[in-house]
Amino acid sequence: MTAELPPNSQAPRAFSLSIGQLTFGSFLLVLAVIIITSTASVIAIRHIDTTFAELQRLQSVGDIAEDIDRRTNELRLAARDFVTEPGNQSAQVTQAAQSLSEILKKTRIELAPEQQDMIDGVTQRLATYRSGIERISALLSRRAEIVAGLPPLRDAFDQAVAASNDATLASSLSQIQSGIATALLAHNTSAAEHAAQNMRAMSIADPALRSAVDKYAEAISAIAVREGQIADIDREVLGAEGVLIQKVTELLRELSSRRGHVLSRDFARTLAEAKWQSIVLGTAGVLIGLFASVLVVRRTVRPLARIAGSIRKVAGGEKSAFIPGADLDNEIGDIARAAEVFRQTLVDADSAREAALRALAEQRLAEESYHKLFEASVEGIYVTTPGGTLLNANPALARMMGYATPQDLINGIDDIATTVYVDPAAREQYQALMQRDGTVRDYEYQVRSSDGTVLWLSDSATVVRNDDGEVVRYEGTVRDITDQKRAEDAIAEGRRMLQMVIDTVPAVINVKNSELRYVMMNRYMAGIFGIEPQDALGQTTAELMSRYGAAKTDENDKRVLSARRELGFYEEEYKDAAGNMRQWLVNKLPILDSQGDIENIVTVALDIGERKRSEQEMRKARDSAEAALRNLRETQNSLIEAEKLAALGRLVAGVAHEVNNPVGISLTVASALERKTAIFGAQVERGDLRRSSLNDFLNTARDASSQLVANLNRAAELIQSFKQVAADRNYSDQRTFDLGDLTEQVVMSLRPGLRKHNLTLNVDCEPNLIMNSYPGPYGQVLTNLFLNAVAHAFPDSKAGEVEIQVHASGNDYVEVIFADNGCGMSLDVRRRAFDPFFTTRRDQGGTGLGLHIVYSIVTNRLGGRLSLDSAPGNGTRIQMILPRVAPLEQAAE
Repeated sequence: MTAELPPNSQAPRAFSLSIGQLTFGSFLLVLAVIIITSTASVIAIRHIDTTFAELQRLQSVGDIAEDIDRRTNELRLAARDFVTEPGNQSAQVTQAAQSLSEILKKTRIELAPEQQDMIDGVTQRLATYRSGIERISALLSRRAEIVAGLPPLRDAFDQAVAASNDATLASSLSQIQSGIATALLAHNTSAAEHAAQNMRAMSIADPALRSAVDKYAEAISAIAVREGQIADIDREVLGAEGVLIQKVTELLRELSSRRGHVLSRDFARTLAEAKWQSIVLGTAGVLIGLFASVLVVRRTVRPLARIAGSIRKVAGGEKSAFIPGADLDNEIGDIARAAEVFRQTLVDADSAREAALRALAEQRLAEESYHKLFEASVEGIYVTTPGGTLLNANPALARMMGYATPQDLINGIDDIATTVYVDPAAREQYQALMQRDGTVRDYEYQVRSSDGTVLWLSDSATVVRNDDGEVVRYEGTVRDITDQKRAEDAIAEGRRMLQMVIDTVPAVINVKNSELRYVMMNRYMAGIFGIEPQDALGQTTAELMSRYGAAKTDENDKRVLSARRELGFYEEEYKDAAGNMRQWLVNKLPILDSQGDIENIVTVALDIGERKRSEQEMRKARDSAEAALRNLRETQNSLIEAEKLAALGRLVAGVAHEVNNPVGISLTVASALERKTAIFGAQVERGDLRRSSLNDFLNTARDASSQLVANLNRAAELIQSFKQVAADRNYSDQRTFDLGDLTEQVVMSLRPGLRKHNLTLNVDCEPNLIMNSYPGPYGQVLTNLFLNAVAHAFPDSKAGEVEIQVHASGNDYVEVIFADNGCGMSLDVRRRAFDPFFTTRRDQGGTGLGLHIVYSIVTNRLGGRLSLDSAPGNGTRIQMILPRVAPLEQAAE
């Protein structure tokens, strides 16, 4: 609704022109447009004249640039002719330069300041050009003098060359001189200078020839130098400056062209602007005229028409019609204000009548709404006196208390305190709160319904006072919260049972809310913090642990909040209230509410301190066992090496005993021969040598030599065999060998011990069994088997036989059988024969490593396999299957 003014009030008036002022102002506005249009046309015409004059001047500048370019080309051609043929060309150069200088002076006066700078640049380049011409003229004069003196030097050179006795030198000088002449004719001064330098560098012993050559070469070099200087000036001064002059003229033309393009565009733009300016200003004049007409209509005719329309609406009964123009301070405003006074009078009368009708309707609506709310409310509504008499109640309260209608409820209750309240003290507390505060909110108490059922009610009420401030009644609402109370009791009982259950679990169990504060904790965890479970609720971990000077981060709880899933089991440690470091196996998982947001975080942790200590003890025990195993292996390796050295010692002792026989016999024969030789020598010295003595000495020497050779050969064979066996045992690399030859060599080193032990050794080797394997470990196997048979198979030095058979087993393997006819082995001994440190002769110094070494070498080093067959009284048979080529992986071991 439009804002209404009081009957006698007046709105603030806005300034407005009168009708005559509006008409005169419109005329002045149209006149101003005409004057502006004329002024703009005059300015555009003057700008066009100026631009056209500038275009004409630029046309003359282009012609001047063409003339300067032509004169510059004439100067450059004259200078080129002067350099190549310096006869009468100097006058042409001077004339061309003078002509170009005069045209430049004449042109400079007619140009703009920025174009005059370009002409000054051309003048400077011309001065440099003249200076270069003068320098070239001086060099040409000097070159002419040197060329004039060259024929005498050439004649002296030719005479000196002709008089030279060295034909080769004369020929070389003549060839070089011919090259110089050819280079000078071809104007190749660098080649001529290079030839002259070569001529001067030649070694010439004749002083006259040396002098003639040096003078001629110096003249040639001087000519070459002058030619080079002339070429440099021609290139650096005449050529460069000529190009610069041409570039300046081109720049002048380009500047004039760009300026012409700019002026042409400016000229076209000025014409277009003048055209559009005329169109725009003409259009603006028409629009301004229309605007003036519209302004007059809007300021006079329309306001009067709107005022007349508003008056007609008011007369037709539309009292809220707006009267426009009442704020104007002119004739129209006076008319509008008179109409507004009339309208406001009608509005005030109607407003009073409408207010009375509206108040009556609102009262009826409020009564109907209260009645509907009172009857349809699901909560009980009551009105009582302070003394406890029930004045009114709605149907919901009657049903709540077990009555059919509110009137039955009112009739059935005399005094609320004694009839309804289970505990009269609750009524007294209710009255005290109402007396003190004048209101209660959610006050809970128990009541007894008509059938005796006890209900829980939540009461919210307020007092109603009379005009004197006295309490006349209580008005309030009640809610039946019996089911809620039962659910709360069930929840409390469930929490109590849950707390009892988790208190019996020997593990950490707690629940935190989204703010990481405890809402549940079992007694086991509370004992760790040294606090009662109920005292820990509402606190954070940092607050609990700070009580005894410890700390623990909540980073894992924050990870659950961010990841929205359980973390899985992980380990952590922290101090308890007693200061002991405790280790835990922890898992955390979130509990989501109905909207899917994290409501709580459940943590379960098991004490793994005992397990950690057990693991630490197990690690210590494992480290100790590993150390013991390393020591045992080191001891085993030491014993194996000792057994190998012992076997080698026994082998050396046997070989030494075997070698001792032929060496001893040889020593005896040599001693006897020495004595015979001494006797024979004495007879010779005495001169009583007889034929019989000579023959006897010769026979003795022959027999002695034969015995010496036989016994020494035997010793050499034994030593060579021993050397081969020893070398093979020390040489651990893989090589190719004949298995039969290697077996014979090993057996030869073993035979010295046969007679001492009353044994017979038979060897049956298939020839040409070539293997690529390890000869040293193979010899170690045969030696250990033989020594083991000597020590264990034939006790008490009984006689016996040992047999070694070597045969092919297919294309890739060989079979080696070592057998004896000794006492054999029992089942228990045979089963443990290859175990390390197992021996039946420990009391006699046995180590129990002989057969273990054999087993290790055969299966690991040689890459084969072996089997043992033995029985008490039937001897022992060991079969070995060896590959002809030892596997690489076995060799690596």
